[in-house]
Order: sequence, then structure tokens, then C-alpha cells
Amino acid sequence: MRLVILLFALGVSATVHAGGIDRLKAFIAGARAVEADFTQHVVDKSGRVTQKANGTMAFARPGKFRWDYTAPYEQVIVGDGAKLWLYDADLEQVTVKPLADVIAGTPAALLAGDNALEKYFTLKDVSEAKGLEWLEATPRNRDTSFERIRMGFKGDTLMQMELFDHFGQRTTLEFSRLVRNPVIPAARFKFTLPKGADVIGE
Repeated sequence: MRLVILLFALGVSATVHAGGIDRLKAFIAGARAVEADFTQHVVDKSGRVTQKANGTMAFARPGKFRWDYTAPYEQVIVGDGAKLWLYDADLEQVTVKPLADVIAGTPAALLAGDNALEKYFTLKDVSEAKGLEWLEATPRNRDTSFERIRMGFKGDTLMQMELFDHFGQRTTLEFSRLVRNPVIPAARFKFTLPKGADVIGE
């Protein structure tokens, strides 16, 4: 699956001594945009690390986001509010799909989507672990890439996300240098087709 594991995520919240659900709802109410660096690693069902990556991300609610992978491969994922663009530099290939077809039941719907969280997810607080307070979100639509999504908060900051797929893999995203409500130019969420790239989809 190369580096494309996520559809997106991020956030912070504002409520001290609150559970994960309260923190997530506070974020949805107060954070219209986020920027951060991230590291990502994937562990298979036997516990073996199969992938490591890092890069930067940004999103502006609703429905606009950008993930730039810088290592070990160059890859870009852009949601412009209407379409999802995925660019693989090594393959010189762009995949494009309607955003509505792919966002439901994903971390993007949790954090870069609209406010209807519990329309798409069953939410519950889970026990504190690794020094973080955790929320777990299970997609109501089972026809999604993810079985469940966990979000770990420290204070008012989202520190980690864990994405569990149907093959027993766990993808962990760790965030740093996270900024809430930065000024992000609109052009950052517009995808420019690289010269010579093949286009798959629309």
C-alpha cells in the first residue's frame, strides 16, 4: 500500500481534565485549520514494523487537506473540497477520485470533515495509556479501510493516532510542531498536475 495509509488526520482540543470525546468535540468547535509535522510507522499483525515515513500536513475544515510525504518516498495527498488527488513521484502517477466517495469513515471525516461526527462513527472514551488520554472511533459504515481509529491526547494537544485496518495492521501517526488555526494560503489545497504524470480516474 506504499505510504498511502491514512486519509488524514489531526487536531487539538481545549478542555482540560476531559475525556477523549469531549476533547475531540472541543477541537471540532474551535479549530478550523491545523498544521503539523508527522512521523508514521506501520506494524503488521505479527508485530513487525513494515513501513516508516515522515512529512508535513495541513488541513482546513471542511474537507480541505494536504499530506506531503518526504521520506522514504515523495508522495502528495490533497483534498481540495471536491476531489482527492494522490501523486506518487516515483511512479509519476496521479490518482483522482471524488472526495465524497472516499472520505466517509476515515480520519479525514473525523477531523477535516463536517460536524456530524456521530453520524459516521461510534465514539467512546478508552483507558489512559502511554501517558495519553484516548478516544476510539468505530466507523458505522463497515465498508471502509479502517476497522477503528484511536486518538491520544496530552493536555490540549493531539499527540498520536492509531489506525487499525481489516488485515490486522496498525498505523501509528505521531505529531509534532502542531499549530492550531494558522493562516494557510488557499493555494496549498489546490493540486497542480506535474508535467508528464499519468492520470488515473477522472
